[in-house]
Amino acid sequence: QGFCWLSLFMSGDSCSLEISPSRIVVKFGDPVSVSCVASRPVRVLGWESVIAASYTQNDLSVQWRVDSLTDWIEEPICYGVFFTAPRQCEEKLNIVLYKKPDSVSISLVNHSSPVAEGREYHLQCEVQNVAPVQSLALRWYRGKTEVYNHSFSELSPATPVQVSSTLLIVPNRADNGAQYRCEAELQLGAEGPQPPPTVQSDVLSIAVQYPPDFRSPEEEILDISEDSEMVLDCTAEGNPPPVYIWTSSILQEQADNQAVLRAASLGPGVYTCTASNILGKKSKQFVIKHKSKGEILKRIIIIEIIIMFFEHFAFQLNENVL
Repeated sequence: QGFCWLSLFMSGDSCSLEISPSRIVVKFGDPVSVSCVASRPVRVLGWESVIAASYTQNDLSVQWRVDSLTDWIEEPICYGVFFTAPRQCEEKLNIVLYKKPDSVSISLVNHSSPVAEGREYHLQCEVQNVAPVQSLALRWYRGKTEVYNHSFSELSPATPVQVSSTLLIVPNRADNGAQYRCEAELQLGAEGPQPPPTVQSDVLSIAVQYPPDFRSPEEEILDISEDSEMVLDCTAEGNPPPVYIWTSSILQEQADNQAVLRAASLGPGVYTCTASNILGKKSKQFVIKHKSKGEILKRIIIIEIIIMFFEHFAFQLNENVL
């Protein structure tokens, strides 16, 4: 036997109905049970529901029970018809049905690694089949550091949806090997599961290419004696690793792909090293000046004379004082 009541129901503080719990958070497909209790004698007490309508006569409580909740638009309402005024009232159950994302993925938009230093790129994080999207917080991480937080509170669908978020990056050489990931979290409030349901993407490693740069870009002037070994260090940092070319009118043959020249027979003059890769090239010059043994001996004699002069001056000064 069914019961049908057509009337205007009131709700709010004057309604003598209490739903317990007043707010519930249910995982898609899980069972749910909620009680509605009247605080005064009632003719009819029931639940208006698409999938689990129920009512009782004279009893002061009625249960709304579902073995597996899968209806995204379900909005159960507890109603009461009383013997005294106010004769009708209703309370709506605050119910949140949620579903964790099927997947969370991260990718470079219209590009693949490696990337070039100083250019703009967009990373995209896609979240598949999540609900309710209004409760979704999407966090971006570089390593362990959170760099961006995207919320979707402006969206209204109750059913599962696909959403995405983009992150602008302008990588530099220090970002080579940086790891990015995104994390989708459903923030369902105190009544929801703790910790909040979370799904993470895989890690996306970014390889950054950049032109060569010398550790010491300034021109180097080297004074060296005739019998000592010469070391010209042209090491540069770049990605891909740079290729080296040495040029000089003194070199009998071109030295290719050597970052360091070591030779005792290099004559005086200007040596130019060029480091290059697909993104650019840079050059550095080394100027070699040879010192003969005679020049070295001459300098030693001059230094000794200067030392003797200062020692004699100091001695005379001490004698005058005494």
